[in-house]
Amino acid sequence: MKYNHLSHEQSMQVFSNMISTKVHNGFTLEERNDELLFAVLSKGGKVVNHSLNFLIFCLTLGLWSFAWLYLTFEASKQKKILVAIDEDGLPFEERCLVA
Repeated sequence: MKYNHLSHEQSMQVFSNMISTKVHNGFTLEERNDELLFAVLSKGGKVVNHSLNFLIFCLTLGLWSFAWLYLTFEASKQKKILVAIDEDGLPFEERCLVA
């Protein structure tokens, strides 16, 4: 296994680029630690268009209700991620559990 140890400056640059990309994609920076090189970002849930979903519900004679319920519960959840640089200098991203 080949290890590419990056210098602290290179790791910091990769870390900053990861954060700026995520912020550009709609995430909000909640916490950042430049010493340990990790950050927690969040993205609010999407708003469900209930008028459109009710119309589709009526047109499909109620079959759309399953998809509508799924959209209502899943799409409206807030998403949190942890982005960090590990000890080898490699970037990684993990989902955080939101209560």
